[in-house]
Amino acid sequence: MANSIRRYEGRHAVITGGASGIGFRTAERIVSEGGTVTLWDVDAAKIEEAKAALGASSHGVSLDVSDPDQVEKATQETVSAFGKIDVLVCSAGIAGPNAKVADYPIDQWKQVFEINLHGLFYCNRFVVPVMQKNGYGRIVNVASIAGKEGNPNASAYSASKAAVIGLTKSLGKELAGDGITVNVITPATVDTPILQQLKPEFIDYMLSKIPMQRFGKVDELAALITWIASEECSFTTGAVFDISGGRATY
Repeated sequence: MANSIRRYEGRHAVITGGASGIGFRTAERIVSEGGTVTLWDVDAAKIEEAKAALGASSHGVSLDVSDPDQVEKATQETVSAFGKIDVLVCSAGIAGPNAKVADYPIDQWKQVFEINLHGLFYCNRFVVPVMQKNGYGRIVNVASIAGKEGNPNASAYSASKAAVIGLTKSLGKELAGDGITVNVITPATVDTPILQQLKPEFIDYMLSKIPMQRFGKVDELAALITWIASEECSFTTGAVFDISGGRATY
C-alpha cells in the first residue's frame, strides 16, 4: 500500500486486537506511512494472515491480554525484536452478552472486565516504562460511546469502557511531562466482527441512536487513531475523542 505521508518513519507500534477489525486497519495505515508494527492478538491463525498481508514490516505475538504474565512477556519480546515501542493502540475487546443487570451472568461480567479493562491496564502498565526510557510515546485506548452514555442490557461493556476513559484521563496526567500522550476514542457502533456477538434487536437499537443513521467505518476510526498516535498530536493528552455520527452529547 503506497502512501506519500511518512508520519511513522522509524516508529514501532504495538496494536492489541491487531489481527482484525480496527486494529488491523490501523496497522495497515501505520505500515503504509513507514512504520513497523507488532500485532498482539489471541488468534494465532489470524496473526499469520495479517502478517502475510502486511509484509516484512509486521511482527506478531499470540497472547491473552487478560493474563499479566503474558503481557509482560510480549512486551519484552517486542522490545527485544525492535528495541522500543513508540506507539500502543489498545483495541482488543469483547462485547459480552446482552442481559439485564439482574440477569447478567457473573462469570461473563468478570470476563468482560478482564479483557476490556484489566487487559488494557496491563498493556498500558508494561509498555509505559519502555516509552519513558525512550522519552517518547503515544497511547491510544479504544473505549466506546457506551462508556459515556451507557447502553441498556450491556452493563458490563458500558461500565468497562467507562473505566477505560477514567484510566486514560488519569494516566495522561501522570505522563504529561514525559513526552508521552495518552488519549481515548469513544466510537459509536462500528461495522466490525464484534457485531456478530450481539443480538439483532440490540444492533437495531444502537443504529437508532446515531443521527447519521449509519454505523461507523473501520477506515474512519483508523484515520483518527493514526493521527492521535502520530507526532502531530503533541499537545493533547488525557482527552476523549468522539467518533459517533452525532450520537455523543458531551
